[in-house]
Amino acid sequence: MNRHAGGIFYGFRRGYSKKKGDLIHMETYFAVGFLGALVALVFAQSRRSAVMSNSEGTDRMKKIASAIRQGADAYLKQQYSTVAKIFAIVFIILVIMAFGTNGAMLSKFTPFAFLTGGIFSMLAGYIGMKISTQANSRTANAASESLNKGLRVAFASGSVMGFTVVGLGMLDISMWFFLLRFVFGVNDPLALGNIMVMNGMGASFMALFARVGGGIYTKAADVGADLVGKVEAGIPEDDPRNPATIADNVGDNVGDVAGMGADLYESYVGSILATFALGPLAYAGKGLGWQSMLLPVCLAVTGILCSVIGSFLVKTEENTDQKSLLGSLRKGTYTAAVLAAIVAAPLTYMLLGNMGVYVAILCGLIGGTAIGYFTEYYTSDTYKPTQDLSASSQSGAGPLIIGGLSLGMKSTMPSILIVAAAVIISFIAAGGYTDYNMGLYGIGISAVGMLSTLGITLATDAYGPVADNAGGIAEMAGLPEEVRDRTDALDSLGNTTAATGKGFAIGSASLTALALLVSYVSIADTKLAAAGRDAMSLALTNPTVLVGLFIGAMLTFVFASYTMSAVQTSAQSIVKEVRRQFHEIAGIMEGKADPEYAKCVAICTKGALHEMIVPALLAIIVPICTGLVLGCEGVVGLLGGVSVTGFAMAVFMSNAGGAWDNAKKYIEKGNFGGKGSENHKAAVVGDTVGDPFKDTAGPSLNILIKLCSTISIVFSGLIVTANLAQMFMH
Repeated sequence: MNRHAGGIFYGFRRGYSKKKGDLIHMETYFAVGFLGALVALVFAQSRRSAVMSNSEGTDRMKKIASAIRQGADAYLKQQYSTVAKIFAIVFIILVIMAFGTNGAMLSKFTPFAFLTGGIFSMLAGYIGMKISTQANSRTANAASESLNKGLRVAFASGSVMGFTVVGLGMLDISMWFFLLRFVFGVNDPLALGNIMVMNGMGASFMALFARVGGGIYTKAADVGADLVGKVEAGIPEDDPRNPATIADNVGDNVGDVAGMGADLYESYVGSILATFALGPLAYAGKGLGWQSMLLPVCLAVTGILCSVIGSFLVKTEENTDQKSLLGSLRKGTYTAAVLAAIVAAPLTYMLLGNMGVYVAILCGLIGGTAIGYFTEYYTSDTYKPTQDLSASSQSGAGPLIIGGLSLGMKSTMPSILIVAAAVIISFIAAGGYTDYNMGLYGIGISAVGMLSTLGITLATDAYGPVADNAGGIAEMAGLPEEVRDRTDALDSLGNTTAATGKGFAIGSASLTALALLVSYVSIADTKLAAAGRDAMSLALTNPTVLVGLFIGAMLTFVFASYTMSAVQTSAQSIVKEVRRQFHEIAGIMEGKADPEYAKCVAICTKGALHEMIVPALLAIIVPICTGLVLGCEGVVGLLGGVSVTGFAMAVFMSNAGGAWDNAKKYIEKGNFGGKGSENHKAAVVGDTVGDPFKDTAGPSLNILIKLCSTISIVFSGLIVTANLAQMFMH
């Protein structure tokens, strides 16, 4: 590189303008975050317009879509009303902690950032749900013209979700950065980073309620509809005679779209904020504190631009197989990832001059893609594991369930090894052996790299529920068989992309959780030092650390138990209601009388809102209580235990559930007896076991591990103070 170019890059790193000869505030470059947010939100709006320009189809299709839309709106209205009350209570507690101690225990900005994070997370899910309920009938109608048009409409709907999430995420981060730096005058990058990392609590809080509540709703309806409709009555999936059909389709939107959108919003924001806290620790002493915080913002913005480019490459031909359809989505996601990797190199050099950090970014990008591939391998019916699982149905439901459990356990190995490799390589490459904090920054920036192209990755995930709904509408509206064949192809692809998206979210959550854990240690040690106490002793032989590890592992299992039990309880109510309607409504099986769809929707809504409270509160209460009893060291143990166990459990549950689902669909394609056979009934039973695995408990765990970390960071002042009081009493 020539001297002139090198001088420009050096000047940029130092925030120096040779042209004007004066010092520029490096913090002003963070305005690029607003630009990224604008591009993402404008593109999301253009995709929405593209979806809405398509026809909803026949009057019957419009009527069905309207019923699904009304059910989803009613559920989210009640869910947000319930969550708002809990938010108000927590907000008051945070205000007391912040202003009652004059900011000594908690930053005065955190209560308000808690609200904005929750509101933006809610908006991300709500906007995604609104477009998905508008796109379902339009996708079904487009599929009546061609497979490619159906794919394009469904993917455009998913793009609205994906780019809304990243756009709102960048807007929230950029807004708070500029408020803190230029309005409230926080001049120290380390102090600002520590405040910003606490701002992720609201997003995590909202995401957990959205994911758990939506997951309970969708799987209660799905399990109830399948057990009575498919197994007992022997009618097809999404048959209009099934009273739970509308509730099932509503669930796809409130769980797999609204819940998932809030979930990945939280992952996206959390990874960037965790790196904000780690960057100044590593680079402030080198005069590059602001630059270390600017890099994740720039990566996120370039990821948005690359995702926009990749989204235009998603298209397919008529009569293509599952692998070809998957290839059309891969073309877009892989192109975005490659472009992001190319642009990240000069950005890293210009800002930090440490190309080892670029290696860490590549670890995240490659690791996310690799996790997606192995998730696809273990869950797609185009590969041997799921095909073998389908074959086990010939021996009944028992062997098929055992096989699914075995497959899910085995599938944890690649994901864990990939994340482990990403952590080690990122730490070493970023300079961890020279400066420990630089290595930790490398791990944090690796998570940002993994999520940098979330716009298009989430679009391929959110596409799935829309395709699923389209198939249901095609069935209920009595569209021609060729249309249902096309929507089935799109739906089958959606199952694979949804499983891939969950694997991607879980992998990024593990890296983010590790970065947040390190942030907690740094913040807690700072507060301990301010109180005149020694730094934490984090040796594994420290009893409080060890007990914390056990509590963290236990929390994972108890949390999963509550979410699974919630689905069971709600599904039982749906089963009873569907059986009642089949028995009491004359002519329902002959198609001469309409089922009472609204009653199943109401049961699912009530059950989900009631059952989501306890598991959500566990994630909040357990870290605080552990800290009050075991101190800061016990919390570190808890975070380590819940992160490791939660990661493995989430991969296991998501992949086992995805494999059971696609094993059923493989039989429905005509293999091993096809629809209505005894093998098919066995596969349906396996699928009902897998439903709460893959769509309720599994994806909720990745929020659990991050929420525990952010809760611990926010309440670290309380934990330090309470334990000081205990020491004084003794």
